This record gives sequence, structure tokens and C-alpha cells, in this order.
Amino acid sequence: MAKMNETITAVSKGMKTKGVSHDHQMVIDEPANMGGTDEGANPLATLLTSLAGCENVIANFVAKEIDFDLQGIDFEINGELDPRGMMGEGGIRPYFQKVTVEANVHTSESEERIQKLQEIVDQRCPVFTTLEAADVEMIPKWVKA
Repeated sequence: MAKMNETITAVSKGMKTKGVSHDHQMVIDEPANMGGTDEGANPLATLLTSLAGCENVIANFVAKEIDFDLQGIDFEINGELDPRGMMGEGGIRPYFQKVTVEANVHTSESEERIQKLQEIVDQRCPVFTTLEAADVEMIPKWVKA
């Protein structure tokens, strides 16, 4: 398979960024108390949403490959970080220290098969593995819905 490139364009003004990927627009902003206009999710929430979307896409690919009855997944993802790092304090990394992925999997499959799906997905998900490579503690908790 040939290498893939993903390219976006973005225009920023103040705290707000309008991005375009293919024919899809996204708005990333900050709430008013952080100097934004609250017209979109903040960048960290956007990253966590990207993780959920990526895990879902890969789960659907894998489910077909292993003949898994995947009817849907509901995610709750929590990212923990020390905000002093992004505010410029030295010695504190400005990104997540820990991310917990709670996934409720809608399926007729067993808990054992759900764990197998989760293991394969986490090995193949580009967003999950990028966070892992940045030494973010990743805590997946996939259960039957």
C-alpha cells in the first residue's frame, strides 16, 4: 500500500481556528473565560474527540477482519494534564500525562472478544499510538454495553 498524506488548511484569528479537511470545516476555539469566542471545542477536547473517532474507525475495520459483531461504541475519554506546562512553567510537560478511554461496546460478543478487539484497535489506531509514543499513560477500559 502506498504512503498516505493528510493535509488541512486553517485560518486563525484570536483564539479561533477554522480548519478545512477535504470538504469538511472544523472550528477550534476557547471559551470566553480563556479569551475565545466559544464557537468550537478547545484543542485538547478536539484531540480527545479525534482519539474516539480514530478508535471507532479502526474498530470497524478490525471487526470486519475478525468477524466481530460490532453494533456501535460509546466513548467517554478523560485526559489529565498539568496546565502549568502549557502556561510556560519549565520542567512540566505541556501535554497529557494520562488518558483514560472508557468504551461501551454494543455487541453480542463476549467480554473476552471485546478485549481482543480493544487490543488490536489500540495497536493500530494512529491517534492512540501517537499518544503512547509521546509517553502518555493510556488506560483503555472497553466493556460490553
